Amino acid sequence: MTELVERRIGALVDLPDPGCREFAIGGGDWPFKGFVVRQGSQVFAYQNYCKHAGHPLNWKPDRFLTKDNRQIMCASHGAIYEIVSGECVAGPCTGKYLNQVEVRVEDGEIIVRGPDGLR
Repeated sequence: MTELVERRIGALVDLPDPGCREFAIGGGDWPFKGFVVRQGSQVFAYQNYCKHAGHPLNWKPDRFLTKDNRQIMCASHGAIYEIVSGECVAGPCTGKYLNQVEVRVEDGEIIVRGPDGLR
């Protein structure tokens, strides 16, 4: 069984609004990879895993949003996900949801809680 651990991502004020930042929990060959998305004073976190093809959503570091910064987009097949819910609203996996990751802001710091690796 994989243990859940907390990881500090950084200060909320250092994350653009809107903006994203990748993170990894655990080490070795199979770390758990995710990303946080800031929208105003809220922060959302998801596993970096496309529900259509099962690969990372982004091609460039920390780049997950559409050009207008209003939604999350998979760089491979153009699937569009809502920031707040993680629901795919357009593309090959419409109706599916990104895997949410626990996230909170404490004393101005973004903290995620997730598995310590994938194995």
